[in-house]
Amino acid sequence: MHQGADISNGRTTGTGPLIPSAYLLPFALVTALFFLWGIPNNLNDILIRQFMKSFEIGRFRAGLIQWAFYLGYFVLAMPAALLMRRAGYKAGLVTGLLLYSAGTLLFWPAALIRSYGFFLFALFVIASGLAFLETGANPFVAQLGDSLTSARRLNFAQAFNPLGSIAGVLIGTVFIFSGIELRPDQIAAMKSAGTYDAYLQHETMRVIVPYLVIGAIAFLWAMLILRTKFPEIRGGGSDTEEEHGHVSELFRYPHFVLAVIAQFLYVGAQVGTWSYFIQYVQDYTHEPEKVAGYFLTGTLVAFGVGRFSAAWLMKFVRPHRMMGLYGVINVLLVAVGVARPGWIGMWAIFLTSFFMSVMFPTIFALGLKGLGRNTKLGGSMIVMGIIGGGVMPLVMGYISEKAGGMAPAMLIPLACYIFVTYYSFWGSAERTAA
Repeated sequence: MHQGADISNGRTTGTGPLIPSAYLLPFALVTALFFLWGIPNNLNDILIRQFMKSFEIGRFRAGLIQWAFYLGYFVLAMPAALLMRRAGYKAGLVTGLLLYSAGTLLFWPAALIRSYGFFLFALFVIASGLAFLETGANPFVAQLGDSLTSARRLNFAQAFNPLGSIAGVLIGTVFIFSGIELRPDQIAAMKSAGTYDAYLQHETMRVIVPYLVIGAIAFLWAMLILRTKFPEIRGGGSDTEEEHGHVSELFRYPHFVLAVIAQFLYVGAQVGTWSYFIQYVQDYTHEPEKVAGYFLTGTLVAFGVGRFSAAWLMKFVRPHRMMGLYGVINVLLVAVGVARPGWIGMWAIFLTSFFMSVMFPTIFALGLKGLGRNTKLGGSMIVMGIIGGGVMPLVMGYISEKAGGMAPAMLIPLACYIFVTYYSFWGSAERTAA
């Protein structure tokens, strides 16, 4: 039976409540993490624009922000899984929050010495913490109840992630963007007056306060989780059967292997689109950075609406079919963004966020289906696929610099959505290789 399906009536319903009442408090604390890791994920989109200005770098070098960030996910996902296999989900989540908080504190010295490399290291540390959170929170939520409702439950929890994304972009637009965009003649005048370096330092320092506040909240949440009793669920640290799982066994599940590839490409498409959405707006509508930042906020609102609506629609539509339909729509929308750059293309790219919203949690849930004792290791490998978010922005930045605009670079997300559509309709069927 396919994920979440009820053969008797074709509806995507489970046999029990979405969230068992005994698990409401830990579910709420873990669901809040989806909000908390959405903030730094999309603050990166603001940092790309801000650091292009304050460090005077091009789009390819600015793409290193996402590379350093998602490298943290890639490197720490498997250690996170191994820790949680031995010590349980709770230990992994607390560790992740502490690393997250430590990384935000590093923004202070990085800004004081105005070192781009130091900022990249701080982002790596933040993402290392988020790797623990995503590796633990996704399978924890998926397994916290009836397996037939795992995709709905995970989509519901993931619906809070775009709220964090929206908060991150708003924080960046309001508190990091100064709204000062100097013309070449103004830059030359400031250099002659000896004030240009002070301006660049001021622009760099604007990142400190937002990150310190976020880090304090992450530390507080770590203390709350530490003091909360978590349930023993299958796949947790106390499950001896889980300890006998092995990475090599995962390659016997084609739907899982394809899920890792689909997640790599999907996250690459998502991060690449959002990383350069401000640049797309400015290239083809010539709006100022703050206005472009508010457009980015709007597309993340569309993403959030998509997540919440998907959690409801999956009561009636099988997750893989919904994701496939949304994939087809996004292929068409991105094609418009490539072919018709300008306001029409901008609105087409804007709308892709609504339809991409269902993809991450659905790929995750479908990929984990039937893995049994290998669920946690499988979850960590799918999280490792998030490195696509570091690779695709670099490729898109390079194409944009060579082509002189963002529209040709949008061919990369288009190709990614084609594969996600294939996975949805054909590659996600649960099966084991002979």
